[in-house]
Amino acid sequence: MTTSINTLDIQIACSDESGLPSAENMQLWVDTALSIYSKDAELTIRIVDSDESQQLNHQYRDKNKPTNVLSFPFEAPDGVELSLLGDLVICADVVKAEASEQNKPLTAHWAHMIIHGCLHLLGYDHIREVDAEEMEALEVKLLASLNINNPYITD
Repeated sequence: MTTSINTLDIQIACSDESGLPSAENMQLWVDTALSIYSKDAELTIRIVDSDESQQLNHQYRDKNKPTNVLSFPFEAPDGVELSLLGDLVICADVVKAEASEQNKPLTAHWAHMIIHGCLHLLGYDHIREVDAEEMEALEVKLLASLNINNPYITD
């Protein structure tokens, strides 16, 4: 069995770095998410403030508010083979607020957002109910492998 190599570029572009996960944790979560992918992969995680998240969410999704994670899959031109999966843009402010509102450990919510974003880069989505159920089940399984509780169970 060959082991895939996942190369992670981390960009910290937020003013408040408190509560951010370590590079080691981010790499672990990426590796966990991409354990279902059999190729080498490169991706960037950019951690941003609300302003940048809102601008990108408005520009690319026509939603004028910040969001937790945006996924930008890389689409190689025909005939070009690259291991680049794409970029994740994660809003630190939103992740922190959601974890607090949902009474979840901040680290667990970060893990969920990174795994969720990676699955989007692999082509999973949650637009249709059947796709959402498949994606959520996979997230729950991957998070459980890290001893993180099901994020979809609410008290």
